[in-house]
Amino acid sequence: MSEPTDWTAPAPELLDRARALLAEYPVVDGHNDLPWALRQQVGYDLDARDIDTDQSAHLHTDLARLAAGGVGAQFWSVYVRTDFTGDRAVSATLEQMDCVRALAARYPDRLRLAFTADEMEGVRAEGRGRIASLMGAEGGHSVNCSLATLRALYALGVRYMTLTHNDNLPWADSATDKPAAGGLTRFGEEVVREMNRLGMLVDLSHVSADTMRDALRVTRAPVIFSHSSSRAVCDHPRNIPDDVLEQLAVNGGVAMATFVPKFILPDAIAWTQSADANLEAHGFHALETTPEAMVVQRAFEAAHPRPRASAATVGDHLDHMREVAGIDHIGIGGDYDGTAFTPDGLEDVSGYPNLIAELLGRGWSEEDLAKLTWRNAVRVLREAEGVARSLGGEKPSIATIEQLDG
Repeated sequence: MSEPTDWTAPAPELLDRARALLAEYPVVDGHNDLPWALRQQVGYDLDARDIDTDQSAHLHTDLARLAAGGVGAQFWSVYVRTDFTGDRAVSATLEQMDCVRALAARYPDRLRLAFTADEMEGVRAEGRGRIASLMGAEGGHSVNCSLATLRALYALGVRYMTLTHNDNLPWADSATDKPAAGGLTRFGEEVVREMNRLGMLVDLSHVSADTMRDALRVTRAPVIFSHSSSRAVCDHPRNIPDDVLEQLAVNGGVAMATFVPKFILPDAIAWTQSADANLEAHGFHALETTPEAMVVQRAFEAAHPRPRASAATVGDHLDHMREVAGIDHIGIGGDYDGTAFTPDGLEDVSGYPNLIAELLGRGWSEEDLAKLTWRNAVRVLREAEGVARSLGGEKPSIATIEQLDG
């Protein structure tokens, strides 16, 4: 097995302070892939993966661990893979959304659907331990180059859309594909404007740096990065360059630091590429985290010990992001159940107090931590809603990609 990091658990007094803070200002996590894990593992059979029981053998997420982690609001990703194209991508996204709604209906005392910043605050104010449950679509392939489909997703509850996933779209470049559009095309810019009109947050995780810059140029509302960290700290294309973090402060948006080791620890990048290649050689998709795929991953890890990230690694990213963008423009987006490996101290959704204690130990104030965990994310959604109200007189766009991009 891999050698552990030199990170050690925080002192009990720091953990006590962290838990007390999270009781008042719980975590708004920008990205959790539980719906996709449930699709892959059990075909949405919620009896087979009852998250009101211990699911630590299968998932990063269950209700008890969410409570232990101090999570007060969760953007559930309604992601589908990019090899799901056209109508299949749309229908699979709807199935993912149906899963989120089914979870909320099954556990009404623990999960409550939320569609606005006021509803998020309302769930928190109740003080009954419920988690405000929002939805974010991960990748513009989910709307199949259709602004009407984008509007339909918003009407059904989606409150952010990540413009791309790992592959380019006809209208936007991904961070992990060969540049084609050079950022956003004219239709891509129209997508951003229509999201502003609706009040849907523009999510710039996964997109190329040029797409980030184009979106920031076009948008009239604050944007988010639902699960991205600092490129200056770890030079991975999925992370945010400093010039974009500086623009984010002007825009008013929020960058939510992720916990995925290959995005936060430089030594983990090459290791993960080799592990992904090994997974594909065994007939699995590189992003697959089914039990069968994890057997292959664990065998590879045993033979090739992986570099280990920790809560301190995430703290290094947040320190830098805070320095460049400012305390009002950072948050947390763990990407649980969307990654095979997690950092020491942040093994699953119960680990957020370890991160908050790590930051307390670095001298972060409780006021700053309240912004990181809760206030910034709620503010950015509220401000996007305000922009939408201000644009209420504008007609929905009926432009097509053929009209704008030829």
